[in-house]
Amino acid sequence: MDENQSGQPGGKHPSPYIRLKRFHFIMLVFFLVFATAAITTLALAFGGEKAAEVGMKPHQEFEKLYEAYDKLEKNYYQDVNKEKLVNGAINGMIDSLDDPYSDYMDKKEANQFHESVSSSFEGIGAEIQEEKGMIKVVSPIKGSPAEKAGLRPNDRILAVDGKSLEGMSSSEAVLLIRGEKGTKVKLKVQPAGAKEPMEMTLVRDEIPIETVYAEINDEKVAHIQITSFSEHTAAELKDAIKDMEAKGMTSMVLDVRQNPGGLLDQAIEITDMFVPEGKILFQVEDNNGKRKKMVSDNKEKISVPVVVLVDSGSASASEIFAAAMKESAGVPIIGEKTFGKGTVQTAEDFKDGSNMKFTTAKWLTPSGNWIHKKGIKPDIPVKLPDYANLSYLSPDNELKLDSLSEEVKTAEKMLEALGYPPGKVDGFFDGETEKAVKDFQKKSNIEQTGVLSGETTVQLMTDLREKIQENDTQKQKAIDTLKNEQTSSAS
Repeated sequence: MDENQSGQPGGKHPSPYIRLKRFHFIMLVFFLVFATAAITTLALAFGGEKAAEVGMKPHQEFEKLYEAYDKLEKNYYQDVNKEKLVNGAINGMIDSLDDPYSDYMDKKEANQFHESVSSSFEGIGAEIQEEKGMIKVVSPIKGSPAEKAGLRPNDRILAVDGKSLEGMSSSEAVLLIRGEKGTKVKLKVQPAGAKEPMEMTLVRDEIPIETVYAEINDEKVAHIQITSFSEHTAAELKDAIKDMEAKGMTSMVLDVRQNPGGLLDQAIEITDMFVPEGKILFQVEDNNGKRKKMVSDNKEKISVPVVVLVDSGSASASEIFAAAMKESAGVPIIGEKTFGKGTVQTAEDFKDGSNMKFTTAKWLTPSGNWIHKKGIKPDIPVKLPDYANLSYLSPDNELKLDSLSEEVKTAEKMLEALGYPPGKVDGFFDGETEKAVKDFQKKSNIEQTGVLSGETTVQLMTDLREKIQENDTQKQKAIDTLKNEQTSSAS
């Protein structure tokens, strides 16, 4: 969850919005992030009977649980909080499933969970997930403090304001990470692939849940990014397409990179716009092996050529969308292998406002493939430049002459990527590195101290982020693919 978790509120019965869990993430967010997702509509098809009907004898296996409760209540050396005991018992059952996508949320956690599909919330803007007792970033939200700070998929958040997150659920982590706009939160982060953890301080902000961003280039190729499948995403996309059509759109790049999933009904509605009528969108398999096929029934289809962009942050409902586009619509998939989440969750609220989200089924691609923990391989693999994967530099740290660290090595790579040669890239801040920093400061109208910290560090990361956007190799390959397709069609 993230501040965003995945999963969607329900009610006593399976939610009409079963979300393909956005990985134990609420939306932080750390939004939707949380990402983080719930599947919709299908819960009704797989809802089972209640465990015990009124008047029936309670399950015999609960006798041990009742006995333990009675002994603690009667004999514990201090007064016990009865609500806490019950919550703990439910948490224990969920934890015993060893399923990162099943979770129990008390009333406070559930309230934040419900906010994950609202118009906005306050936090850092990242989807997070619990995995093997650790909190992992699924993806940052576009334009959020988390994205600007450089948090990336698979980074691990070890502590928040000095409090360890080890052993916490994503719901519990979200409560620590979220906070009022303008307040600061200090995170201890283990960047993916890095040996040493690092600390970063982020300023929380209001995270609007705007999920579709569209632009069109001079060649009339529209680039439409879908950052999550939230409550109004399908409507946002339809409006964006109308706007692009009015501007002369001849082809379209649909970008679900860093999209952690969301509401399945939205993913279905969007996929229906592209997959031919009668073709399979995806399949759902229950715990008895019974399969149900979801089929496209929309007669109005987008007529312009389309390609889809994916990466390791594309998960859950994004993968349902990508798989259907690939297997049922014949649309090329470009980028990197997706996250790999192939299970379906439903969420139910208890009378006291708490909430339980749990896995009810597998989802399969139109061809019957289960992509869980495997992901979807793109038709055209394309990586971003190496500098796009550099980790965050903390503006609070001072990197200066004679410093030796992994952070210095990261800074050297950033300087090199931006055209300021730092000498040998070895993690040692020598005279050449100092000169590179001074040259960068001069170009940026910052006092030339030769020390990398504060304003200089922030500007360095900002310039690098802009360079990544300008040199988006995956997006460019998508545009080239559409050009070639149109050329072939014309000939």
